Amino acid sequence: MKMFKKTQQLVVAAVFAAVGATAQAAPVVDSVHFLIPGGAGGGWDGTARGTGEALTKAGLVGSASYENMSGGGGGKAIGYLIENAASNHGTMMVNSTPIVIRSLTGVFPQSFRDLTLVAGTIGDYAALVVPADGDIQDLNGLISAFNADPSGVAIGGGSVPGGMDHLVAAMVFQTAGADPVSMKYVPYDGGGATMAGLLSGEVQAVSTGFSEAVELAKAGEVRIIGVTSEERVDAFADAPTMKEQGNDTTFVNWRGFFAAPDLPADTLAAYQDALTKMYDTPEWEEVRARNGWVNIHNNGDDFRTFLEEQEQVIGDLMRKLGFL
Repeated sequence: MKMFKKTQQLVVAAVFAAVGATAQAAPVVDSVHFLIPGGAGGGWDGTARGTGEALTKAGLVGSASYENMSGGGGGKAIGYLIENAASNHGTMMVNSTPIVIRSLTGVFPQSFRDLTLVAGTIGDYAALVVPADGDIQDLNGLISAFNADPSGVAIGGGSVPGGMDHLVAAMVFQTAGADPVSMKYVPYDGGGATMAGLLSGEVQAVSTGFSEAVELAKAGEVRIIGVTSEERVDAFADAPTMKEQGNDTTFVNWRGFFAAPDLPADTLAAYQDALTKMYDTPEWEEVRARNGWVNIHNNGDDFRTFLEEQEQVIGDLMRKLGFL
């Protein structure tokens, strides 16, 4: 009898353990469709896919799908999300500083105020990159080449003229005493196309997100000649900062997620809960460290306050540089 009771207890304990494990493994969100406003290989693409990877591997989201929708400097995806709001309640769109810049410059008529603000999630430093086997070895070499022949040095970027990549390069050039207005900027659709333009010789350098350049730099295909961080980034510590080369340019580009207007409150809460819990998982730390991202997390109203402050600061900077 005692043996039977003991067996019963073990069976019951095993059942409860199994139920508990199942409950713990239940995802916070069943599925998420990530809408990416640019081409493959860019910062938006990497952020959406990296976030989806961490969320699904950690069991916080059941499944994730991805859709690249280029056009209009990101405006096509924003317009699509707004115009098809009712059928996009399972969608999160990634975006970043350009949603502020392109609204200010009138590239598209919408702003972050027309969307549901889910959360800001990460920061990515900017970088200037050249071919590994090229003549330019460092930031001062790029500036010297530009000063000697401004028309012979083109800078590529994965954003429209006056966009994020253009603005960062202009900031660096202005800080170095070079004329940012004379800088020849060539826009590409996303980071992958930008790097292809660099490696084919269409441009002499590119302005891009640090995380977009890390793997190519590790492979020896490109040289990162300057990062806009205060200190070298562990993800690729061989890359020097702008500051250590005498150029006092620092900048971090936030990235985060938006949803369709009038998103149901419970869906928004579930998205925010999943993203909040993600930060404490080893799956997220692996993705974050691999890309050299900085955790910048702010939900809902805090995200709105952050964006309004960004709008003011960036607007002032763009007017100073002559972009507004």
